[in-house]
Amino acid sequence: MLRAPTGKRRITSFRSSRNPRGPAPASASATGAGPVVPAPRRIGWRARLREDVDAAIAHDPAVQSRTEVVLAYPGLHAIWSHRVAHHLWGTEHRLAARLLSQTARAITGIEIHPGATIGRRFFIDHGMGVVIGETAEVGDDVMLYHDVTLGGRSLAKVKRHPTVEDGVTIGAGARVLGPITIGKGAQVGANAVVVHDVPAGSIVVGIPGEVRERGGAKPEVEPPSPPKPPIEDDVVDPAIWI
Repeated sequence: MLRAPTGKRRITSFRSSRNPRGPAPASASATGAGPVVPAPRRIGWRARLREDVDAAIAHDPAVQSRTEVVLAYPGLHAIWSHRVAHHLWGTEHRLAARLLSQTARAITGIEIHPGATIGRRFFIDHGMGVVIGETAEVGDDVMLYHDVTLGGRSLAKVKRHPTVEDGVTIGAGARVLGPITIGKGAQVGANAVVVHDVPAGSIVVGIPGEVRERGGAKPEVEPPSPPKPPIEDDVVDPAIWI
């Protein structure tokens, strides 16, 4: 038997058809609380690998092809291994993390403690002899040459390794020791021994490391030291790195 129509029709509310959870809360800007700060965008592992390869190509004029970089650059192999080891370290699989880091050390000659924090587009040129300690923190777009040590000066279980901010270059054989900060965009010369903070945009050379700002200016000290020859932005001697 067919049921006669009642003349009523079902009305679906806007809430149930478009947004089952109800209207979205008003944004902070709409309520007068200031602009909304977007959450940082996370990239996938494939994109991360591509930007690592791009960073190597940008920093090394000897590159012949992307395939060469992927297969024959130990600095990339070391950082890729470290990312896995760092994840294991953070999830309390610490023995596995240490075993992986030691395997990478045996293959690449680069030792990065799995507890170290490494940023994006990190590149180690040549790589042999690089050591990065457990509490070291390295920012984005940092470049190290071979035989660099980011080491500690304490046996206590505290923050005892350097913090290297974004865009820093550290030359071959340099020793950066203790819980100091190398400021954004600074450059550390080859074989320098750095045990004090380095201001952003500065150059540090010598043993012990002496800070010079670009253009040759030095931070004021008491008593004043003899002036050093200027270091021009466009004519930096590459020997401070290699």
